[in-house]
Amino acid sequence: MYALIRSLLFRLEAEQAHAVAMLGARVLAACAVPLLRRLLPVRHPALEQRRLGLLFPGPVGLAAGLDKDARAWPLWEALGFGFCEIGSVSARPCAGNPRPRLFRLPADQALVNRLGLPSDGAMAVAARLQGPRRVPLGINVAKTHDPALCGLAAIEDFCHSYRCLAPRADYVTLNVSCPNTPDGRTFEEPAALEALLSGLAPARREAPVPLLLKLSPPAGPPDLGHLAELLAVARAFDVAGLVIANTTPARDGLRTPAEQVRRLGPGGLSGPPLAARAEALLRAAYRLSDGRLTLIGVGGIDSAEAAYRRLRAGASLLQLYTALVYHGPGLVRSIHRGLLALVRRDGLDHVAQAVGLDA
Repeated sequence: MYALIRSLLFRLEAEQAHAVAMLGARVLAACAVPLLRRLLPVRHPALEQRRLGLLFPGPVGLAAGLDKDARAWPLWEALGFGFCEIGSVSARPCAGNPRPRLFRLPADQALVNRLGLPSDGAMAVAARLQGPRRVPLGINVAKTHDPALCGLAAIEDFCHSYRCLAPRADYVTLNVSCPNTPDGRTFEEPAALEALLSGLAPARREAPVPLLLKLSPPAGPPDLGHLAELLAVARAFDVAGLVIANTTPARDGLRTPAEQVRRLGPGGLSGPPLAARAEALLRAAYRLSDGRLTLIGVGGIDSAEAAYRRLRAGASLLQLYTALVYHGPGLVRSIHRGLLALVRRDGLDHVAQAVGLDA
């Protein structure tokens, strides 16, 4: 069924297709959640985990980027996700970069985006997050797309988003690594991260939920010294986990012809070409943290086998986005069922027993 839907969606420009898909998701969220909930989720004790003080019924979650403004959030657990992360959300409403700004690379089953963090703003998103939920809800926040926001103003921007959104969240992820900002700066330098987390401390005391950081993938082998400094800052401010990894500006190793890629222009690459970089950073973070942090693996996960490799590399939880564009929402069910088969094959009783085995 999804092959037909995809063929129709792929006739549209990528961002138009996304808008159509999200419209369909909103319709399903309004009228079909009870039916889908009975048909699609794979729930099994061997998939359940308690992380971040929360019960995750399955390790596969929705990554930030698909439901940026929380317009269809009740649907995701009905499709079988064990958790979902909405956003990135910015403090102020923002239109993002000019179009076109989202592109498909079908030969690589990848996407390139330079969306520039379009957002309805923290207050509007918070207002939509009403009602009970059956799986953990994460909210990903980022600095408003404004080159004038830097230093203390940028930190206060994050604080405003946190105050609005944390009371509605089970956990909050700080997108400290987004490459789609005009000034190109991030909070991934240890001193900048320390200033951000220090400035955020009063807001966290008001609304104490687990805090995670989303990191960017390395250009080459992970810089262990830099990563160790980031982890030291994270430990000092009681950061509970990391999301690894964001998109990459790199373009090496693609099957898509180089001239076609060049014409697309700049942006963050996601999908299978990101997998090796994300996995390398994940392994390094797991080793350097001695497995004490909750690590969420994202980037290029498109099958049960890929998901299992990421678990064995150190991830406790996983996220999908780009693979859903190419394989459809049935991929969630397929991965959960496949993970059950893979852990049994290896003589394990639970997915948690696979975490870090190869790290």
